[in-house]
Amino acid sequence: MSDFTNTFNEISELLQKGKAKEIVVAVEKALSEGAAPADILEKGLMAGMDIIGGKFKSGEVVEKALSEGAAPADILEKGLMAGMDIIGGKFKSGEVFAPEMLIAARAMNRATATLKPALTEAGVQSVGKAIICTVKGDLHDIGKNLVKMMIEGKGIEVDDLGVDCPNEKIVEAVRDSEAKVLCLSALLTTTMSMQKEVIDALKGAGVRDKVKIMVGGAPVTQGFADEIGADAYTPDAASAAEVCRTFYN
Repeated sequence: MSDFTNTFNEISELLQKGKAKEIVVAVEKALSEGAAPADILEKGLMAGMDIIGGKFKSGEVVEKALSEGAAPADILEKGLMAGMDIIGGKFKSGEVFAPEMLIAARAMNRATATLKPALTEAGVQSVGKAIICTVKGDLHDIGKNLVKMMIEGKGIEVDDLGVDCPNEKIVEAVRDSEAKVLCLSALLTTTMSMQKEVIDALKGAGVRDKVKIMVGGAPVTQGFADEIGADAYTPDAASAAEVCRTFYN
């Protein structure tokens, strides 16, 4: 088999520059010439290529890598999670925006859906569970969905309670779940106060200390999070995933 070191280096440079079309061409060329998908995965490139190009099929590459003997844990950590870290960094620095992040998250979902049976068979478990929802009175879900998918990209299972979520439903979910983190989203200034009501409801039910509470949404600030007694506030989905992961260390 040919030595694809130069090709991989070229792809890596293109990835860092966000050159979508050039990345897709380089990857497809490498694969057509015999490059092993597992080699691409090991360099932490596959997810990033799928993410930025929007064309590369992450599920298909996972299948090929598994068929060639790549370890499921390596595919998850060195390929998928490494790629999500790359795109998350680009989002935080303003190099890519929400549409690219959604492509990234969907790519990650496709890949992990393909990978999950192999992970289960290999005994690889998620690092833990989290709960997410948009608070009562708020029907917005794009930000919530993006945060959910980014958190899943960190190896955390997420129970999505949906939008316009009553306090009682959240309390029940926290009480019945082994989740360590609760993420509350609010996009409106008129609904952000519901984040405090959720915290108060959890206190009243005696389950506040079961979870770390993260809050976010367009009108939410660090000062507001401090005021209502939340454990964390983050301004974007990539940061939310990073902070959420720290609660499982």
